[in-house]
Amino acid sequence: MIENEFYSQQNVGPYEYYQVGEFELEEGGVIPQLQLAYRTYGTLNEQKTNAILVPTWFSGTSKNYESYIGPGRALDENEYFIIVVNQIGNGVSTSPHNSGSPIAMEAFPHIRIGDDVRAQYVLVTEKFGITELALVVGGSMGAQQTYEWAVRYPDMVKRAAPIAGTAKNTVHDFLFTQTLIDAITSDPGFKGGRYTSHTEVADGLGRHADIWAVMGLSTEFYQQELWRLFGVESVEQFTQGFLRPLFQSLDPNSLLTMAWKWQRGDVSRHTDGDLAAALNRITAKVFVMPIDEDMFFPVRDCAREQALIPNSELKVIESRLGHFGLFGAEDSYFEQVDCYLRELLASP
Repeated sequence: MIENEFYSQQNVGPYEYYQVGEFELEEGGVIPQLQLAYRTYGTLNEQKTNAILVPTWFSGTSKNYESYIGPGRALDENEYFIIVVNQIGNGVSTSPHNSGSPIAMEAFPHIRIGDDVRAQYVLVTEKFGITELALVVGGSMGAQQTYEWAVRYPDMVKRAAPIAGTAKNTVHDFLFTQTLIDAITSDPGFKGGRYTSHTEVADGLGRHADIWAVMGLSTEFYQQELWRLFGVESVEQFTQGFLRPLFQSLDPNSLLTMAWKWQRGDVSRHTDGDLAAALNRITAKVFVMPIDEDMFFPVRDCAREQALIPNSELKVIESRLGHFGLFGAEDSYFEQVDCYLRELLASP
């Protein structure tokens, strides 16, 4: 049962559920009845070779990718069968508030990026009978899942496009994400990882939003008054009237579940900590696509990883919005993304 209306079909749908069933986790523990929420576009061809998988980012749902998909776009539903899957703990797939367990975080187990990808593998292979993915593409935490797919299932992933994310989270990004966690858990209403009403953590979620206002965007965003792209007339309206209400509508335990997972994203877990060896497992054609003004996943961090991936190229996206470029408020962002994805999908 969904207890937070933000995650309802009316707000972030349409989506369907796939019942994965009992699911053992990499950190230990079990989700007794794991369900993945997903949305599909287009039709799977007879050979089942035109599937594209798109995993979600931090705080995001499958709804956020609607602007990436459509006729005439690189992700064209008339040509491809596109599966947008909500990561575990994002509020729509199995999460603390809808799992049937007590709302306390200690009652909900730690989730890894690897758990997401293993569960998605079950969805893709058992629900749809797909054994080859034409492309895996995702932004931010979706990029972490994209890398995990390419490393864990190299024979299945033909092409991969991680956007604004890394294969191994950096120390700097770990520390940043900790500030997000601390903002939420510092709220007086958040006692022992537990809350009894959504309003009790509104201040903590507001502080969480304030951090995003600084780090999620670029200095040029404010210098050029690009907050106007969001239909507001002042910085105050953007931070207080847009960002704060947005994050205050989310479930705090879902944010904490994803943040813990984000901090520990690391494909080198497959190779005893050797990142080069892990990335060398990738056989897909890969376009690594950082955003030039991104303060979470700067180009130099993404470029270091790209240099370790066989058959890969670095494709830098220009966006004055920084990491929030992912939301596509600039037409030029989608022009670049479509250009790069069309080129990648045209590659053998």
